[in-house]
Amino acid sequence: MKALVNKINENIELFKQNAEAQVAKGNKAAGARARKAALELMKALKEFRKVSVEEAKK
Repeated sequence: MKALVNKINENIELFKQNAEAQVAKGNKAAGARARKAALELMKALKEFRKVSVEEAKK
């Protein structure tokens, strides 16, 4: 679970950096990287929810 939380935090940081580069500097490639990080973040958050529910059942 801890590794999953670390993965989520890494994806959040990647998203923030790339989204800022797109907004502030108009970097189109950073926008693509931000969207990719957002997709990975969604997957990781869904996995976290699943694991969290299983942990709560114990």
